[in-house]
Amino acid sequence: MSYYPTRKVTILALDPSVKGSDGKLLRTQVEIPNEVLDRGPRGCRVHVIDYDATRDVLYPCGRMRVATNCDDQLPEDPWANTSDTELLKSLDFHAWMTYTVIMKTLARFELALGRRASWSFGGHQIQVSPHAFSDANAFYSDQAQGLFFGYFPSFNTRRTVFTCLSHEIVAHETTHALLDGLRERYMDPSSPQQAGFHEAFADIVALLSVFSAQSVVAKLVDLGMKNIDNVSIDRMNLTPDKLRQSALFGLASEMGAELSGIHGQALRRSVSLPPSPDYLSSSLYQEPHMCGEVLVAAVLNAFLEIWIERLTAVGSESKVDRDRASEEGAEIADRMLTVFIRAIDYCPPTDLQFSDFASGVLTADWELNPKDDKYKMRSALRKWFAEFGIKPSSKGAIGHEPGTWEVPPAKIPFKYDRTHFESMKADPDELFRFLWVNRKAFRLNEQALTRVLSVRPCVRTGRDGFTLRETVVEYHQQLKVFARELAKLGVQKPVGMPDSTEVTLYGGNAVVFDEYGHVKYNIGNSVLSSSDRHQTRQSSRLKYLWENGAFSPGASKMRAFASMHRLRSTGWYRSANIANEEEE
Repeated sequence: MSYYPTRKVTILALDPSVKGSDGKLLRTQVEIPNEVLDRGPRGCRVHVIDYDATRDVLYPCGRMRVATNCDDQLPEDPWANTSDTELLKSLDFHAWMTYTVIMKTLARFELALGRRASWSFGGHQIQVSPHAFSDANAFYSDQAQGLFFGYFPSFNTRRTVFTCLSHEIVAHETTHALLDGLRERYMDPSSPQQAGFHEAFADIVALLSVFSAQSVVAKLVDLGMKNIDNVSIDRMNLTPDKLRQSALFGLASEMGAELSGIHGQALRRSVSLPPSPDYLSSSLYQEPHMCGEVLVAAVLNAFLEIWIERLTAVGSESKVDRDRASEEGAEIADRMLTVFIRAIDYCPPTDLQFSDFASGVLTADWELNPKDDKYKMRSALRKWFAEFGIKPSSKGAIGHEPGTWEVPPAKIPFKYDRTHFESMKADPDELFRFLWVNRKAFRLNEQALTRVLSVRPCVRTGRDGFTLRETVVEYHQQLKVFARELAKLGVQKPVGMPDSTEVTLYGGNAVVFDEYGHVKYNIGNSVLSSSDRHQTRQSSRLKYLWENGAFSPGASKMRAFASMHRLRSTGWYRSANIANEEEE
């Protein structure tokens, strides 16, 4: 018997603090993969175990209110006809909403990537605790193989704030887990930009996920503004300044309201950051959270420009049809979301800089939509990347657009006759053989430890139905040396570092093969290279780590998302850095 492939589930569009014009909770119905679920809910990729560490209680939630068997009938929505009061009080709904947003985010990644997305740890199921502890925090832990959401008492009302009821927070934490599965070395200490990228990318995915739901855009675009009706939107509410302050661009508004004491203020409003090319060189923006806001600001301003430009020819001089405006916004957000997720495959696996991500984004879109005639998205992105000082790492190959990655020069003689491409697509050992046979072409350092991290065949579809088949390979190199050896390797030793200090130099590439098994792109950073760029990268990385205590005894080699998010929520990083800048 056939089965219905998807199911619809009602969830909160943003969080409980955001209500529609009728004063009721703003809901949306999302479509997720259909599967037979056990109580929890527990499926093949997500297992909700609602254990509260603060109270030492295992809540018996996630009960099945409707049948979940996969058959040829569309499964019933378990929360379609539930009152607002019951939604907020029901632990079952909390568990279902958390599960649904995680599955929606996972499915979105897999659609964009053209393959299954794996967690970074060995298991197939990520463990999820909707009420994990009493604290204004939520985080992903690779060691615990799970997502953990806190709860805390409201300072403005008498009720409890649950982070698992924030659509954006759940999507944000899920993105951390998925990005860690795609690029495990991005959690290594490297630079403010690599640390900030995890936060920025999670924010971008969370916000664009909300924007890509047309019903949500239609309700939030002018919520709380003047001259609102159900049919059209006043053009005065569709200016860049008005939209930047709208409910659409607030991330985690309920948590932001509680933590700041100002109702409706989001944790981050990066889109309001004034353009400047000097942020990334400023000492204030060397803190990972603030550094990440620069990338978010560039992306969201590009989205705004594209959307407003599309609306100039829609409607009358004073009004825009609400459905048409929300449809355009949702379609643009959906396309941008696809491109940004896909861009990870075109980014180096180590020591990521925003400039590398910019080239990855431009290349990912160019590959499937070379004309870019409808939205001119790449033009807008190039403009806003430049406005915030993000210059693509590549100038662009001949015949390609500026900023896209260059293809390997024709003079590089890759040897294809000593390996089998069909085996390479599934066997890391066969892929390593190809790398080793071509080690001079790939500029592998033969003294370094080389490891193939992933081999991922994928099938992608463009807006015009064009199908692109690629295999994305990620390999990593590390070379251990003593600080006294750095100078002869062309790397500058940090001031004050003892000669006997053991230092690890990292490098690695993302190699993209075409459907015929030929190297299409070779994107990354060599462990050692004669180029000034690579020598500067290694020197800058070591200087940053040395000055931030990474070589101190007992220093953690991994960033803790729990502590990072706690600092983010309190705003400590912002006040501390401002104080330091004032002292300077």
